[in-house]
Amino acid sequence: MTHEVLTLIIGGAAVFVGAVVQGGVGFGLGLVAVPVLVLLDPAVMPGAIQVVNLTLPLFTLAVEWRRVGWRGVGFAILGRLPGSVIGGLIVVYISVYTLGVLAGVMVLVAVGLTARAVSLPRNGFTITTAGFVSGITGTATGIGGPPIALIYQTAKGPEIRATLAMYFCLSAAQSLVILALVDHLPARALTVGATLIVPMIAGFLVSGPLRRYLDGGKVRVAVLAVASLSAVILIVQSLTV
Repeated sequence: MTHEVLTLIIGGAAVFVGAVVQGGVGFGLGLVAVPVLVLLDPAVMPGAIQVVNLTLPLFTLAVEWRRVGWRGVGFAILGRLPGSVIGGLIVVYISVYTLGVLAGVMVLVAVGLTARAVSLPRNGFTITTAGFVSGITGTATGIGGPPIALIYQTAKGPEIRATLAMYFCLSAAQSLVILALVDHLPARALTVGATLIVPMIAGFLVSGPLRRYLDGGKVRVAVLAVASLSAVILIVQSLTV
């Protein structure tokens, strides 16, 4: 079995599981798939996962587009623009693994603080700041969901999923452009990413029962749990790869 086939089989399984999680919670594809793909074939990252990140939200939006919080998306993208530029520079000049540790610690601190309170304030400043941090970590590592998800943790399930989906779709396109401009988007990354769309679709299709379960009042707990796990995986990956 060739390395390419192994990457597609194991990486595809990780993308499938990640799509199930994101289909239910609103984010989480990166936390499952990124560490696996980095270990299997770091040369295609983060471009390959950004191709999947661009595609998966379209399926969520096809179902729940009426629940998009457009004001929040606007502030988040406003913050993500400069964050993506910094993330692209980090890919070129700075260790992505150092960023991974710092980002993971920041997310764990945010989770710890918000778990003791009702919620973080959701306003233009906090959403823009979350978008900025998400832009840095998302472009450099492929994991950019937790900062935005923490801001929206008390929203209803459909609103979280739809708003994050619109944000992820726009931000993944933004990251791909930045990666191309800094010459870190090889053609093979696009090919691998396109191939991984198949297990991603399968994962989304089987996530329906999870959505119904979480919409019964368990969304906030799920967001905090997935964000915490994402941070731990990011830290471990950064320290061991």
